[in-house]
Amino acid sequence: MSSSSSSSSAKVLFGFHAVGVRLKTAPQSIVEIHFEGTRRDARMRQFLDRAREAGARLIESDALRIARLAGSHGHQGVAARVQPLPGARSLDDLLDGLEEAGGVPLLLVLDGVTDPHNLGACLRVADGAGAQAVIAPKDHAAGISATVAKVASGAAETVPYFMVTNLARTLGELKERAIRCIGTSGDAERSVYQADLKQPVALVLGAEGDGMRQLTRRTCDELVRIPMQGAVESLNVSVASGVCLFEALRQRIG
Repeated sequence: MSSSSSSSSAKVLFGFHAVGVRLKTAPQSIVEIHFEGTRRDARMRQFLDRAREAGARLIESDALRIARLAGSHGHQGVAARVQPLPGARSLDDLLDGLEEAGGVPLLLVLDGVTDPHNLGACLRVADGAGAQAVIAPKDHAAGISATVAKVASGAAETVPYFMVTNLARTLGELKERAIRCIGTSGDAERSVYQADLKQPVALVLGAEGDGMRQLTRRTCDELVRIPMQGAVESLNVSVASGVCLFEALRQRIG
């Protein structure tokens, strides 16, 4: 499969969650942490205590300097320069490792999700539900950025994100590995609750509004819908991802 993991491409993390997860999981990869010196509340004090315990280099900065570093004013007074983390080099490597360990694949495939806030939220629900990877096409997707990492609340550090050259071909290769590709569509006959998600599965979702591209849709083994009871016709893609992934988790642990 032609793919590369870009989960490690963020050179700056900002916000308590994103920096806190890196402190917890890989403190040695942190080059330096900039913190807002005028902020002295309990949350900041606890964060700084954890950073000192982890041996991180702390630099007192002002809010403007941190905003410039983070590329955002939503930094909560914390930004860190970090080294990339080693991850699975390719989707093939990850799936080979999963096979060897006897794991049952649960993958999230996003077709056309270009909004960084949506991507960050999708990574967060993927982490929560235990998905082993998120896959997207290189030419119709948001990449990992500091904003994505902030919204993901640490999940951009834990969930491999693979951007592939040809999504339909990648779905075909997943099917060769006996991973069933199940797409979501409002006009599908069966609901996601009727699908067997205990088997190896890749859940395929399109961007809100446009949905999946036609070739992606045709490549799926099956299409399912999320039953909607109210007046709105569709859900935000991150909410829809959560519904589908946690239904898979419910079936697997139930």
